[in-house]
Amino acid sequence: MGLMEQKQHFSVNLLDWYMINRRDLPWRRHNNPYFTWVSEIMLQQTRVDTVIPYFNRFIANFPTVQALAEAAEEEVLKNWEGLGYYSRARNLQAAAQQVMELHGGEMPQDKQAVFALKGVGPYTAGAILSIAFNQPQPAVDGNVMRVLSRYFLIDEDIMKGSTRVLMEELAGELIPEGRARDFNQALMELGALVCTPKAPHCLTCPVMEQCSGRIAGRELTLPVKTKAKPPRPEQRLVALVEGRGEHRGQVLVRQRPATGLLARMWELPHVLAAPAAAGKAAGPLADEPAMALLAGSLWAEGFAARPEGLATHAEHVFSHIVWNLQVYKFTEQDQGSEELPLIAAEARAAYDADAQAAAKEMAASMLDVSSSTADLVGESVTEAADTPYNSAPSQTGKGDGLIYRWIGPKDMDKLAFPNVFLKLLSSYFAGAYDEVKE
Repeated sequence: MGLMEQKQHFSVNLLDWYMINRRDLPWRRHNNPYFTWVSEIMLQQTRVDTVIPYFNRFIANFPTVQALAEAAEEEVLKNWEGLGYYSRARNLQAAAQQVMELHGGEMPQDKQAVFALKGVGPYTAGAILSIAFNQPQPAVDGNVMRVLSRYFLIDEDIMKGSTRVLMEELAGELIPEGRARDFNQALMELGALVCTPKAPHCLTCPVMEQCSGRIAGRELTLPVKTKAKPPRPEQRLVALVEGRGEHRGQVLVRQRPATGLLARMWELPHVLAAPAAAGKAAGPLADEPAMALLAGSLWAEGFAARPEGLATHAEHVFSHIVWNLQVYKFTEQDQGSEELPLIAAEARAAYDADAQAAAKEMAASMLDVSSSTADLVGESVTEAADTPYNSAPSQTGKGDGLIYRWIGPKDMDKLAFPNVFLKLLSSYFAGAYDEVKE
């Protein structure tokens, strides 16, 4: 069988299989360009099963492009909370505003106009145009490149831009006339359900008979993919500060910078362990110097807090960094407390030259932007949404310039937190850290 026959075999059999085996997904039930767009952004770097409840809630709260464009950013981030890669949510809202301003609220059907939307790369543009408008545009992501690499025995490294171009041309040639919507979804479905990364189900594959990779015994070695650098570990020290007096029942949180990693999301105050300590393999910093460093960090920002002991350990994984978190419980102190001289002395000892260097590295990492796919672009640089809640009492740190605030359990429904801090705070308010290691 020649190449033309192999291509035809692939397209015909794949479509036949899809029409019988396609999953019932909420964004497939309505031929709505906005639904397609939202689902494709959510599905970047995220499993379908994870996305479904987020998609349903997001559409319920922002049913139209206009609703999303006009929403408060804090509300959008709260609906995205736990899904990760938060630049996707900001870019999606910014793009919705573009659609309102430039296209009268209607999703454009022109390729260049779609590609010009914030956060839309080649794959997402192809997916929107083909699925929403049935245009014969390829939509090539990692799943598709894996399928094509195996079926056509392509040995090119899929991490190279030239290979992506090759795959897009090939995928475009495979689309049957008038069937772009079904074909591209069928190709994605095959990669997700059958032609999986580590254990492809070749015996149930609708195109196995002409799969060159299977015939050559290469189904487990394809695609060729350059290994990414492993994420670098960082030991971080986290302060869970319990309020007293007017702050009783509350804890201290802060908002991250307006740009960069996890931009404008809320978190517990934390610092990078001093470089000399962070460089010692994977071991955590001893509790006493860790608490002294945290006390000094809080003191430098204008907050007096007495360390109580270790509360828990946690981990937060990014594509390029792994945060290993040592979480310590603190108690807010009055500015005139007799305990403050001791805390201040510990703070001075902790804030030596190494710790100052660590603080600079922490600031740099907070502005670092993570992206592991072509469609995941940097955090937006827009101003924070001016909502009534954002005008609640807060304090600007004396050193880092970040916004600090005391919050209680009810505030958890209003502020957006990265998943690790969401879990830590939820556990705290549930009483998980009432007993700590002193």
